[in-house]
Amino acid sequence: MPDKAESRRSFLKNSVATAVAAAVSTAQAQQSTISSKPTTPPNIILYLSDQFRADFVGANGRNGSTHTPNIDAMAQRGKNFTHAVTNQPVCAPSRSVIFTSRYATETGVWHNGLELSKSLPTLAGELRKAGYTANLIGKWHLALERPADGGSTGPVKAADRGGFLDLWEGANAIENTSHPYYGSIWDRDNKEMTYKDEYRVDYLTDRAERFLRQKQDKPFFLFISQLEPHQQNDMHQPIAPKGAAARYLNCTIPDDLRALPGTWQAQLPDYYGCIESIDASVGRIRKVLDEEHLTDNTIFVFLSDHGCHFMTRNAEYKRSTHNSSIRVPIIIDGPGFQGMQQINELVGLIDVAPTLLEAAGVPVPPSWKGHSLMPLINDAEARRTWPNEQLIQISESMTGRAIRTKDWTYCVADPTGSTKDQAATTYHEYQFYDQRADPNELVNLAGRMEYRAKAAELASQLKKLLVAAGEPEPEIVPAKLYP
Repeated sequence: MPDKAESRRSFLKNSVATAVAAAVSTAQAQQSTISSKPTTPPNIILYLSDQFRADFVGANGRNGSTHTPNIDAMAQRGKNFTHAVTNQPVCAPSRSVIFTSRYATETGVWHNGLELSKSLPTLAGELRKAGYTANLIGKWHLALERPADGGSTGPVKAADRGGFLDLWEGANAIENTSHPYYGSIWDRDNKEMTYKDEYRVDYLTDRAERFLRQKQDKPFFLFISQLEPHQQNDMHQPIAPKGAAARYLNCTIPDDLRALPGTWQAQLPDYYGCIESIDASVGRIRKVLDEEHLTDNTIFVFLSDHGCHFMTRNAEYKRSTHNSSIRVPIIIDGPGFQGMQQINELVGLIDVAPTLLEAAGVPVPPSWKGHSLMPLINDAEARRTWPNEQLIQISESMTGRAIRTKDWTYCVADPTGSTKDQAATTYHEYQFYDQRADPNELVNLAGRMEYRAKAAELASQLKKLLVAAGEPEPEIVPAKLYP
């Protein structure tokens, strides 16, 4: 019989081996949840609400009037990226960034009305190559809009759909083909579909519900693209469902708006009502997923293309580097994203497409510029080393560029005031905000001598981001006087 010392050595050896095996198994399991291909490809729903401010999500905790119980429930089940920004705060350029993971100056859509480059791999196209169907309901806005150039605000040729070649029920610029209670979209064969006496959000949700209740022979990617709470182009304001605005006549006024003149005084009640309608639509989609037993294998993403400053920062609603323009919700629920987690690292819409491909086990094209957000999920080391900087490109209101970090927003602009070119060779310092001391961005620090060293540091970082985005390195002229 072995003596006691030998038995003890054997016990310790076996214990260590067991512990090592367990640790390896745990590490492999954790790595598997991040990087391995799912055994069953998950369905993907990308739900975009146009011009939806990040602080109007109740789960973000900064607005006492907003009513978003269904979106909040997503945040309680999944991952809420609380510091997400758009890389171009205007509709079409932002969407081009989402679907190609490239900057707007690389996609062909550096301002509204242009067409998405057909040379770039898209999220829909990559998923279709992997065996998915790619389906769209609602607004597209990535085809030519000028009829003189063969473009359209309504029907979209199949070649101009960015890979959405299965179900198609939409319009290129739906704000020009519909109103809150009547209008037109077009089907896959460009046959007109009309609706009347039904709120637009509800009609598009009806179409999404119809799709989700059909038998699916393949994993699906569904893009639900709502216009609300975007203001109607010809009505110049958001329009809530009938009776909804009255519930918000004494609503919370965000602090960044309260201090400045704009259109918020008249338009906030309708904006809140639109938000409520979008949330109800999200709830309907979730209910259908439950009833059709799709929930456990469907990734659901809620996001927006840009925010809304209600004419407080320039002569329209976005197209600025302020939080009201660039902060957007990104909430992801479903396989690979289960478990409530607020992720505070700074991320961009450019990161959405690679995140979804990795979650689906589909290779990410090497030409994409964004980074998958999967490593930020339950990985402290990844969060510690995350770069926390995003490039913002501005067009139409000005030709401008900005770097957004967790602590600073540093913006430069073309001093000529021209908006005809997608970039400038020389920029002047224009806006500079301390996000820690002044999150409402009411004090512009550009030109202040005590911040000169930090401004120079951010200018250098911005130049590097511009070169990485394919732009020539510009000259940045320091501000001489506080504006």
